[in-house]
Amino acid sequence: MIEAAILKPVVALLAWTMVMWVWMYVTRIPAMLAAGIDAKGMVGSTGASLRAQLPDRVSWKADNYNHLHEAPTLFYAVAIVLAITGQGDGLNATIAWAYVAFRVLHSVVQATWNKVAVRFALFALSSLALMALILHAAIAVF
Repeated sequence: MIEAAILKPVVALLAWTMVMWVWMYVTRIPAMLAAGIDAKGMVGSTGASLRAQLPDRVSWKADNYNHLHEAPTLFYAVAIVLAITGQGDGLNATIAWAYVAFRVLHSVVQATWNKVAVRFALFALSSLALMALILHAAIAVF
């Protein structure tokens, strides 16, 4: 029996990732224009190569967008495991929402203020939530 409650925070984090995608380009494209960077002439270049040419505040959004494709992939997988095993409600859904909240806060901090100690604390808290979900999934399947 699939427990769909845990799928709501999954969709919320997916949507937040797209918010960060929009925020990244809404800031990056004008910054590229202001810096005189012609994207049409770029061949074989990466976003990382733009870092030296754009203000840090612009790059922070791209950094966070990339971060949302790292540890959250584990979150998506464990949430699906918990949903499929019927463990995706109650405490696990609450922990999943906490994970999403910490990741969104991490994004906002990184994209605006970028205080590393605060970012790290939010990342650590999200990681603890993720570890709890993984432990619960391990209990469910083993």
